[in-house]
Amino acid sequence: MSRSPDEPPDDHAVRRAWREALGVALATSAYGVSFGALAVAAGLDVWQTCILSLVMFTGGSQFAFVGVVGAGGIAAAPAAIASSVLLGVRNVAYGVRMAPVVGGGALRRAAAAQFTIDESTAVALAQDDPRARRVAFWVTGVGIWIGWNVSTLAGALLGDVLGDPRAYGLDAAAAAAFLALLWPRLRRRQAIAVGCAAAIVATVLTPALMPGIPVLVAASVAVVVGLTNLFGEGGAPDTEPEDVPEREGLP
Repeated sequence: MSRSPDEPPDDHAVRRAWREALGVALATSAYGVSFGALAVAAGLDVWQTCILSLVMFTGGSQFAFVGVVGAGGIAAAPAAIASSVLLGVRNVAYGVRMAPVVGGGALRRAAAAQFTIDESTAVALAQDDPRARRVAFWVTGVGIWIGWNVSTLAGALLGDVLGDPRAYGLDAAAAAAFLALLWPRLRRRQAIAVGCAAAIVATVLTPALMPGIPVLVAASVAVVVGLTNLFGEGGAPDTEPEDVPEREGLP
């Protein structure tokens, strides 16, 4: 159960939020080195790579962009942009969920939008105390933003020294990260069916279509299954995982 906003803050919970947030920030920031190296290998220069991290700042979309451009060149730019936008749409849902956690006026929420990512949302929602949630959100989001941009610069500068990122397995880093995010969600029949179907579609279409297009087609599988609830249990939509605290303060 979540704590009421009227209850006094739990100092232990806040300290724990700081520890968890900093731990996630450090681990995720190190991952930016691979993005910097891959972006340079895909044809971007150091400044383009750094600006992409400063402005876009959503790891999955960034990797999708440079991956598609690297595979298909400038001709694949439309598919790269579409893939990045599609992956970034999830942050809109995160923003709706995090609005009561962030609180404050329009200015604070506008600032929070830049830091509303997978990690900041997950660490914040893992806390029970309202103050600890806010601390977790801001520390995780700001910490990753700083660390990610620093490590992106380092990776971009070291790109030529490192050579081909594939020699170190960095080309598989994005796929591994996506699988790590997906795996905990594969708890219900519908989620498993969507994941398997999308993987099969993407695998079959990849040799035949322009890079990036198979990802968009595979994503349509999730849309169709979600709208029709083909594999839903008892016709009811999936609920939030048990480890996600109940909603509070939503309008």
